Amino acid sequence: MTQPRVEPRDNNEAALIAQAAAGDHVAFGELVTLHENEVFTLALRLTGDWNRANDVAQEAFIRAWKALPRFRGDARFSTWIHRITVNAAWTNGSKRKRHAERTTPLEAISAQPVSRLGRPEVEGERMALRARLEGALDRLSPEQRMVVVLKDIEGWTHDEIAAEAGITVTAAKVRLHRARTKLRTMLWDEGSGR
Repeated sequence: MTQPRVEPRDNNEAALIAQAAAGDHVAFGELVTLHENEVFTLALRLTGDWNRANDVAQEAFIRAWKALPRFRGDARFSTWIHRITVNAAWTNGSKRKRHAERTTPLEAISAQPVSRLGRPEVEGERMALRARLEGALDRLSPEQRMVVVLKDIEGWTHDEIAAEAGITVTAAKVRLHRARTKLRTMLWDEGSGR
């Protein structure tokens, strides 16, 4: 028996969540549309590869659809879907490691437009620095990369990172410190021509 459709469709996210949890594919599609950019961006930052990020984002939404009836609303939907995305990226990374695929750099993230108002030499230096940072970030272990992305790019707290990674807060802080130190060393060595 199909669920009755609530009409007219309410663009309120809470109503979309309720409708999607009741099995409404159209409502879930609207939720996907609302959150697809942020989910893909997070997946790209975590994986460093455009194709893998697409796979992770798709997997995250599949998992969200399956788990939506259990969504309690204790956190915002965006926070919930971010956690699912991190888990999907982690699973994807584990599969990738088992299949020994090669990681590609975060080249897609650097595709931000160059300001037409800025001076070309400053923009060129900024883009070169960004490329160096992305290359260094790509050389971190998946665990280190995850804490750097979640803390420094996504703004998660140490508690949230620890809970997501299944480690203590102290371990999350140590992992972040080591990752930042490694990044700093890599960037320093590259900058000094070593």
